[in-house]
Amino acid sequence: MKEVHGLTADEKRAAEIFRALGNPARVRIVTELAKRGCTTGALVELLPLAQSTVSQHLRVLKDAGIIRFEDDEECYCLDPEAVHWLVRFCLGVCCPPEQSLHADLPLYDAPPARPGRPDR
Repeated sequence: MKEVHGLTADEKRAAEIFRALGNPARVRIVTELAKRGCTTGALVELLPLAQSTVSQHLRVLKDAGIIRFEDDEECYCLDPEAVHWLVRFCLGVCCPPEQSLHADLPLYDAPPARPGRPDR
């Protein structure tokens, strides 16, 4: 892929996240992790994919900073701070406050609560 010069750090971070989300299987994994933390095995049971393929997708999402592995619960979960950052980035690009009809509405000031307990 050809590199675009002059991107800001935020644009580079967003591009990494969007690239990671550019695969339907990874979007599905993120959707499941938004509901609850899951082990690799639980995701394999939910998806029509081999364990090695699920593991590769998890690595891509983790490298992009969208998900993290919770050692204490031994599962993957969404990184709420990354999701919060992405929402604010998209709002800033698509609905800049100075041009928005809804500039008086507060943006999310805090990351959402963590998903429920993991499926094992």
